[in-house]
Amino acid sequence: MSGPIALFGANGQLGRELLDLATARGVAIVGLARADADITDARQVKNALARIGPGLIVNAAAYTAVDKAEADPSGAFAVNAEGAATIAAAAEAAGVPLVHFSTDYVFD
Repeated sequence: MSGPIALFGANGQLGRELLDLATARGVAIVGLARADADITDARQVKNALARIGPGLIVNAAAYTAVDKAEADPSGAFAVNAEGAATIAAAAEAAGVPLVHFSTDYVFD
């Protein structure tokens, strides 16, 4: 791996844990919260990746508030489907491997 890990969803529960674990082990990682790069905005994702030059991308970003997601299906879809697709497309364009986390509770 040539560059650091780019971690989307760094302010979420999983993202914070991954950031802490990588940091504790001396692994180069750059945490990205929504304010740093909104995954529903392809330009922001592309710019963040260009700035970081990652060797690996990890997507831990998700709309996980189930009750809110049921009341806001378009918002949940924008993050959990379209946002994930945006990161995947940017990773492919950059030639960088992507690790994406999901659960059967979010996706059946």
